[in-house]
Amino acid sequence: MMNIVYNSENYYVLEYPDQHGYEVVDKHAGRGTYLHGDVARKFRTSIVDAINEDPSAERIDEFLADFGGSIDFPVAIH
Repeated sequence: MMNIVYNSENYYVLEYPDQHGYEVVDKHAGRGTYLHGDVARKFRTSIVDAINEDPSAERIDEFLADFGGSIDFPVAIH
C-alpha cells in the first residue's frame, strides 16, 4: 500500500506506511530516493513543518529542492 503525500510539476512524494518509508522523486531530473527508518521519521517531521509554515507548492518544492542532494537514484518506468 502507498499514499501520495505530495505531487507537483516538479516532485512527488509517496508514503509506504507498511514499510515506514517515503519515496521522493524529482520529476525533471528523473531521479529519486527511498527513505526509511530514522531518516524517514526526520523527513516526515521536516516536511510537516514546511507544510505548516507555508503549504504552497512553491514552498514545498523549495523544501524538496534543498533536500535534493539525497535524490540520487535514476528513476526507471516499468
